[in-house]
Amino acid sequence: MYYKGVMMIERFYLKDYLSFKEAELELRNGLVVFTGPSGSGKSILMESILSSLGSATCDAALCESSVTWKLDCEDIGIESEEINVFKHIKKEKSRYFINKQSLSKKALGAVASKYVRHLSLKDFSDFENENLLNIVDTRVEAKGTAISEILTQYQQSYLEHKKVKKELLKIEEEEKKIVELKEFAAFEIKKIEDINPKEGEDEELQEIKKELSRKEKVQESIESASEIFNFEHHVSSALESLGDESGFFDDAMNELRSRFESAEERFQALEDVDIEEVLNRMEEIGSLKRRYGSIEEALNYKEQKKLELAKYENIEVEKGDLELRYKILCENIEGLAAQLSTLRLQELKSFEKDLNIYLKDLYLRDAKLVLEEGEYTNFGKDIINIELNSTQLSKISTGEFNRLRLAVLALKSEHMSSAGGVLMLDEIDANLSGEESMSVAKVLRKLAKFFQIFVISHQPQLTSMGDQHFLVYKDGTISYTKELNFEERVDEIARIISGESISEEAKKFAHELLEAGRCAL
Repeated sequence: MYYKGVMMIERFYLKDYLSFKEAELELRNGLVVFTGPSGSGKSILMESILSSLGSATCDAALCESSVTWKLDCEDIGIESEEINVFKHIKKEKSRYFINKQSLSKKALGAVASKYVRHLSLKDFSDFENENLLNIVDTRVEAKGTAISEILTQYQQSYLEHKKVKKELLKIEEEEKKIVELKEFAAFEIKKIEDINPKEGEDEELQEIKKELSRKEKVQESIESASEIFNFEHHVSSALESLGDESGFFDDAMNELRSRFESAEERFQALEDVDIEEVLNRMEEIGSLKRRYGSIEEALNYKEQKKLELAKYENIEVEKGDLELRYKILCENIEGLAAQLSTLRLQELKSFEKDLNIYLKDLYLRDAKLVLEEGEYTNFGKDIINIELNSTQLSKISTGEFNRLRLAVLALKSEHMSSAGGVLMLDEIDANLSGEESMSVAKVLRKLAKFFQIFVISHQPQLTSMGDQHFLVYKDGTISYTKELNFEERVDEIARIISGESISEEAKKFAHELLEAGRCAL
């Protein structure tokens, strides 16, 4: 089963890059093979495809890939379309686009990296512990054991365990300073309570100070002005002699008398006020305002410190509850992790056996898988280590590494239910024998059910297994590409076998290889 039209590059266009003036490829799913004489431009073409996807850099005027991937990148303002176009344009500077939306090379590469993998270098991501555990767990699940449910329960407990542990560590840190913190909170509360400010008190004190400061002067003025009352009856008599009503004058005098009496009452109330006490109180209130901003803020701060003090006093109770919860969670994750480890260990031998079947077909030595115990993570406490004939992965050759990676990908694909995207391989069969090349081809053919695979090949065996075959060639100094039909493929494979002077034996062998490749479909 091939996943036609899904997760693939369906068209690539290149303009003005090194030996290429122009190239346009209409691509299909499955295994896409590029062949051609050395120096014809195969690697240039592969590099330009990667550049259109932000995974390489080239100086092409234009390289553009049309893809069927369903993008999930609305966060950067790009909506997925039926066909999404990734583009790299180089004029004075490089510019990158997805569906005509300009973005950085890094952002474009980040989007494409979800769908494309370039397997030319020693990329250890396939051997990361999470990936290996996922393969093992998928195999366990396929055999009828609901390991995914156990893993989900474990992950829920593990995340809560991390949260509770963080809270406990915070409490323990607070405990180290608890005495100092309690003393500080109590000190702050006492300082404010000793002053015991009232909202609006600062304004009242300011008014009292103002009244006291002008009391003597105002009283002298009132005493002098009160002489007017000694002449009040003369004014009334004069108004009567004029035949005018004196009511307006009497009212004015009564109003004046009332105001003077009111002022005297206020000043009488201030008789017992000590100006020094007022000034001292104003200084106390002022110190609070300088420290906290206002009386309201000082009172709020006091209440906050009271809450903190209550928390410090209850911290032992809180810690005890957390410790009990932490203990229960530890037991949960230990028990669930042990279940995961048991199931994985039971499956590991089968995993190792199936992996070594692939490795034998790929003419590699046996691999050894060991399940070790490590720190608890979101996937349990298991660590899977792989060695090839007792040699660490970092020390094996690039050819061995890439074939081992293909074997792991093949094992993973056995339980894939959807297309896996695009794999790009540079000369994976270089320096391999015919048998080794055919073994790689068979694995790639298996993977091609789930991935669109681009591969540069110099071997007839791998070339013959391609679902689509492009010849890259030069006419003078200009590079061209051509999709080959069956007979053209026979000629190209024969060239790979015997060189430019194609023999009938080479053509016959090429024909047989292609027919065998057809039967393998």
